Amino acid sequence: MSHKAGFVSIIGKPNAGKSTLMNALVGEKMSIITPKAQTTRHRIIGIYNEEDIQIVFSDTPGVIKPNYSLQESMMSFVQGSLIDADIILFVTDINERYDENDVLEKLRKTSSPVIVIINKMDKSTEEDVKAKYDYWKETLNPEQIFAISALLGYGTDGILDYIKSNLPEHAPYYEKDELTDKSVRFFVSEMIREKIFKLYDKEIPYSTEVIVTSYKEEAKITRIAAEIIVERDSQKNIIIGKAGEMIKKVGTYARKDIEEFIDGKVFLELFVKVIPDWRSKKNYLKSFGYED
Repeated sequence: MSHKAGFVSIIGKPNAGKSTLMNALVGEKMSIITPKAQTTRHRIIGIYNEEDIQIVFSDTPGVIKPNYSLQESMMSFVQGSLIDADIILFVTDINERYDENDVLEKLRKTSSPVIVIINKMDKSTEEDVKAKYDYWKETLNPEQIFAISALLGYGTDGILDYIKSNLPEHAPYYEKDELTDKSVRFFVSEMIREKIFKLYDKEIPYSTEVIVTSYKEEAKITRIAAEIIVERDSQKNIIIGKAGEMIKKVGTYARKDIEEFIDGKVFLELFVKVIPDWRSKKNYLKSFGYED
């Protein structure tokens, strides 16, 4: 029996629902999701397997005009995902007011087939969906347009069926029992970072990086130590909170998610470290996995 396999890249503006869509398509939580824009910073691979099919999905950071080195690295992940894509899923929020030129600029430079996904249709009317459908048909003339709600899982089966029908014949790129190319440490750091995005306001989440410094599996417990990197002492004080109250919250919520993820007990220690202006320093970005 012939086997199909290929790369499907999910791109779009920040907060369009790309991560929610990939999690729905893969059937596992591969990407962290928060209501804040620019939550995803890396290219995260999620692998969908059937006996004769393998789809390698890439969730990518939201397309923006970069203002500092971290954002430049994020945009290079987007670019990389477009280069090797067999199919591109362009996710657009139904309520976006057509301000998507940054994404269109990238799509015009690719020869891969583009599928437009009009997301969050549960928050709109039938007239809105039709208007958006007509707009994208005229603007991009994509191979296909799907109107979905990634959050509710509505319409995602149609996307999967389309991808399966249009993948090239190819041997699997990854072992069939693999779900991602990222390590457990990576997902642990992402789970901690997700809690920071959910618990803190304003600039704090964007100034923060999480590095797992120690991961030790023992017979009955896994001991994990992680550093929360911030740019200023004032941010360190906010992360820790009065009498350590806030960092304790981050640790408690993150530990529960990590225990569920690894299916075992976890002892989690969090530390806060100040590295001034780390988002603009190439050497730190490289050590944090943002630069090759």
